[in-house]
Amino acid sequence: MKKKIVLAYSGGLDTTVLIPWLRENHDSDIVAVCVDVGQEADWENIRQRALDTGAAACYVADVKREYVENYVWPALKAGAVYEDKYLLGTSTARPLIAKVLVEYARREKACAIAHGATGKGNDQVRFDLGIMAFAPDLEIIAPWRTWDIKSREEEIEYLQKRHIAVPMKKKQSYSRDDNLWHISHEGLELEDPSIEPDLGNMLKMSVPPEKAPNKAEYVEIEFEKGIPVALNGVRMDGVSLILRLNKTGGAHGVGIADLVENRVVGMKSRGVYETPGGSILYYAHQELEHICLDRQSYAFKQLVGQKMGEIIYGGLWFSPIREALSAFVEETQKTVSGKVRVKLYKGSISSAGAESPYSLYNASIASFTTGELYDHADARGFIRLYGLPTLVRALMAGKKSAGSKAASKTAGAEGKKKRGRPGKNSK
Repeated sequence: MKKKIVLAYSGGLDTTVLIPWLRENHDSDIVAVCVDVGQEADWENIRQRALDTGAAACYVADVKREYVENYVWPALKAGAVYEDKYLLGTSTARPLIAKVLVEYARREKACAIAHGATGKGNDQVRFDLGIMAFAPDLEIIAPWRTWDIKSREEEIEYLQKRHIAVPMKKKQSYSRDDNLWHISHEGLELEDPSIEPDLGNMLKMSVPPEKAPNKAEYVEIEFEKGIPVALNGVRMDGVSLILRLNKTGGAHGVGIADLVENRVVGMKSRGVYETPGGSILYYAHQELEHICLDRQSYAFKQLVGQKMGEIIYGGLWFSPIREALSAFVEETQKTVSGKVRVKLYKGSISSAGAESPYSLYNASIASFTTGELYDHADARGFIRLYGLPTLVRALMAGKKSAGSKAASKTAGAEGKKKRGRPGKNSK
């Protein structure tokens, strides 16, 4: 009986090449597994393509709901962003895909799991660490780290020599990854950071901001404990809510990020990310936190969000530190409930109001009109105590300065006496 290898299969160029390559080089049956995290894909067509290319079997696992509830929402609640721009679309999906691959590998009694991540990218780290977390005994095969193929052009030639249909055209060969949360674009003119991206030819979810409508649109999002639960007054599940916001945000050109980022492996790379619905949700969630979280919690949570972004980007979703930080985030979200209204206009997102039963904003305190809860006279004592270190330092500096001047005067007087004292030979 032949050994089995489970392959993470998307139907794209890389994984289409992998099926014949694995069969030729490992003498194994290839079980293709497609993990549906919301890609725009014809899964039946892709499944048939895998079988036609030589896979012994092909499965499609629909995990969109699990992706949103167990991966996207935790990242959103944490405010996790990588290098100020990237909302972690690919990074949040890869750990779940790895988990699903292990489940199918166990079911099929496979000896190895293969993926098409390159030896230069982040995904190899995310896939490998995810697989290791659940199946340290399974072999991981990553052909890009071992084979002689050096480029996408050589991949196309490889398929053509074997009379296998190529699932792309050379002139459209951006390297893309898409799911429910985003689409990423790499390659072609993006490999030169000095060149403006050709958004008109590249974008899939969105329109360039200059082509967005000339009229603004308002969107209201309701949150419960940090999780978005309703859009414009209509309650809906997470998958439906994100899909609706993607269309709305995409029509207004919001959520487009052009980023030269630091990859896990050490190099810099450039990508353009479309995250229209996600950008709206991140913005709205932060607006709600501004009125629901106290100063110290909010300040520390900003640090946690940055660290979570690094951890998720680096493939460490299944790690003690990520779980510990998520526990802290969950505690902060207990009062992050309410409604946020945002305005979308030509690529921009702005606040149009937020309300919450847990709001810490108190008009009688914040107003310029003196109220019962705040006496202006109290500020004097507070400022003196708050600034006591500044006051003490200034007094110390003043003493030193005064002492220095006094010493300087004394030294000057002594010098004059010495210069004016008659010597032995003076007349």
